Amino acid sequence: MTTPERAPWLPPAWFIRVAWRVHRGLYRLSGGRFLWTTSNKRGWGALRLTTTGRTSGQERSVILGYLEDGPNLVALAMNGWIEGHPAWWLNLEAHPDAVVRLDGRQPQPVRARTAVGQERERLWSIWSAVDPKLDAWAATRTTTTPVVVLEPR
Repeated sequence: MTTPERAPWLPPAWFIRVAWRVHRGLYRLSGGRFLWTTSNKRGWGALRLTTTGRTSGQERSVILGYLEDGPNLVALAMNGWIEGHPAWWLNLEAHPDAVVRLDGRQPQPVRARTAVGQERERLWSIWSAVDPKLDAWAATRTTTTPVVVLEPR
């Protein structure tokens, strides 16, 4: 019998939100130079995703972690590992067409979809190789974490 893995420590939700706001501010101030790529020592990159608000219809931008899977980018709709789905994912469910910016490059139009079945398992295992605590993080939530595939349009 194995002992269950203890859930990793999470900072309070307010801290997670503030940290991402600071990151967005650094992105704006630097003109996008504060986004790292998947070639860094972390093994994953950061991108700026611009969605259409599901109720407002206005543009909304967030900074997300991503992995590359061929021409596609893969993100986890984890909401900082707190309960509920992040607003950006709810926006993509309503309006799957979005725009991605990577490391100061030109904006890239994408279409979002949820990975399911074997594709989800494969992409989850790639993320798990980058972050060995991924399953423990996911276990802190009662909802399944969507694996989001951003395909070039």
